[in-house]
Amino acid sequence: MKLTAEDLPLRKRRPTIIDVAERAGVSKSTAARALAGAESILDETRERVLAAAKAVGYERNHLAVGMRSGRSGMLGLVIPDITNPFWADVARGALDRAAEADVALLVFSSDWDPTKEESHLRALRRARVDGAIVNPVSDALDDLDKFGLPFVLIGSSAERFADVSSVGSDITQAVELGLDHLVSKGHHAPTLIVGPKSRLARTRFLNAVQRHSIKRDVDPAQLIVEDGEYTLEGGRLAMLRLLDRPRLGHLCVFAANDMMAIGAMMAVRERGLRCPEDVSILGFDGIPSGAFTFPGLTTIAKPGRDIGARAVESLFDEIEGRPEHGRVYMPCRLIDRASLADLSREPRKLVG
Repeated sequence: MKLTAEDLPLRKRRPTIIDVAERAGVSKSTAARALAGAESILDETRERVLAAAKAVGYERNHLAVGMRSGRSGMLGLVIPDITNPFWADVARGALDRAAEADVALLVFSSDWDPTKEESHLRALRRARVDGAIVNPVSDALDDLDKFGLPFVLIGSSAERFADVSSVGSDITQAVELGLDHLVSKGHHAPTLIVGPKSRLARTRFLNAVQRHSIKRDVDPAQLIVEDGEYTLEGGRLAMLRLLDRPRLGHLCVFAANDMMAIGAMMAVRERGLRCPEDVSILGFDGIPSGAFTFPGLTTIAKPGRDIGARAVESLFDEIEGRPEHGRVYMPCRLIDRASLADLSREPRKLVG
């Protein structure tokens, strides 16, 4: 006699809905509706079916469910740099929120490369994801318009598109928080280490600094600005260039991200100087490694995990057809460590 799959011992095959129904003492259709969350099922029956499913090790076939519902149960996330701890934190927040909803998340890193980003979007289309969260490398939304599925933007580029749902840090609030803290320490005109001119994050950061400076009657044109890459080496090289400049008094640097700030600390030590005795440094992002530098890095922490989780929630709204288009600004917080000298009781310095 030819054996079917149902005749095999349960431990040697994948449990089916029939196994769940038999163990719970209900029909196959009742078990299926209970697992699908149907409201018509009594609570006592639902609990019995769920207990039976757990006991036999049954998992729903999400592919089959997706084919019936038109949903794949998968989302996409395209971030610019998975090696940057901040973006890794964003990804973790998105993964955790997706897992709570029993949804899979495919994570891609564009490495700030538009060609890679386009390739990732094509891959997500082929995977038939239900939607995607994207930090666009450029300002162009052409590729996303072609995406043909719900999407939510994150990152600085997203602020330019008011009619698209997006989530990100409140850069204005964050920069003001940092500058106010510097002023409280006696640093009225910090030197800035920012990203390359091609990056919108640089513009957002400098615009916020300019507005705050004007409010405090400080001429923003007098602030020294040094460009660099958003990396350890970028911050190190930018700091070395700053240290080569003639200067008077204590030097204070506000770096546009923590990686650059830590690289700047490396350059200070390389030149035989000390932080914060000779050079004060303020970072921006709040990555965990800032707690382990010497001295500990004072920084403005962005809510990376919260951004990732909120972006997933916004994408769920897009998928369900109930979007609230516009920017969600998430506040940042100060982490005060030991990388800033307190000059507040000394005569005001002519430079940072």
